[in-house]
Amino acid sequence: MTTQSTLQKELWVNQLLENFYPNSSFLEYAKDFSPLVEYNAINMAEAGLDPEVLINNTTYPIKVTQRVDTPVKIELDLFETENTLVRRPEAIEYSYDQLESVLMGHRNSLRARTAEKAAHAFAPKADGVFTPVVRTSGEKTGNRLRMTIEDVLALKERFDDANIPYEGRFLVLNPRHLSDLILFDVKAFKDITDIVNGEPKRFAGFNILQTSITPFYDNVTGEKVDFTAQKSTTSTFCSFAFHRDEVMKADGDVFMYAKENDPEERGTIIGFDKRFIALPIRNKGIGAIVSTLPTE
Repeated sequence: MTTQSTLQKELWVNQLLENFYPNSSFLEYAKDFSPLVEYNAINMAEAGLDPEVLINNTTYPIKVTQRVDTPVKIELDLFETENTLVRRPEAIEYSYDQLESVLMGHRNSLRARTAEKAAHAFAPKADGVFTPVVRTSGEKTGNRLRMTIEDVLALKERFDDANIPYEGRFLVLNPRHLSDLILFDVKAFKDITDIVNGEPKRFAGFNILQTSITPFYDNVTGEKVDFTAQKSTTSTFCSFAFHRDEVMKADGDVFMYAKENDPEERGTIIGFDKRFIALPIRNKGIGAIVSTLPTE
């Protein structure tokens, strides 16, 4: 009997993908570009400039401007799990509980790593008109300044100034920033990241979510630390924000590898590949609140 028929790879892959983006995940609220994926890449065009609007114009003919779109090809990242040795695969095939216990580790690892990469992508590289980055300004705790209500409102006002639509704004809080807000007002913020009837709660115009895998910024330069870079003494964590129409995710192929009935291991070795990408669409409508590290 072949590996395909014995282990039922399709069943394992489908189970791996079940509830891959729970309601509490910020990726649940990004635009899904998966239908555009072909051969683990997205071929699209970066839109050119929008036309100017004339008011009470008296000069004709009106200027004709050709919009020039730039072709863009986005390759999906490849995420690979380390292999797991599974004893007695014939028992696992028929036991949902055993199957789920093996898959859970692979699902959780892939879910965490893809979300970590996405969170880094959704946070702006540096402060800008359409990519606001504000700094925390509260009292000192340890080696940082706490997040305050004023900091959240400052980010809101920066989004307002950039004309980011009010509906569809999300603020993804680092748990330490959430603790800062709870300390400020337990009654108002202790349940602020709960999902109620499938929808996040709102504060200051943001739908509020939470994740512990927010990216880091350099406290001196104010710029985002590269995803693969080593953290330094000047690296500081953030909470990040986005508008749901300005960020995307895309899923590609998922493949299961299996080495069945290995005589040396007396079992079956399995592992998974998953193709995935998450990016800002126009580098607009994304922001961050970065923890300030006092220099004195």
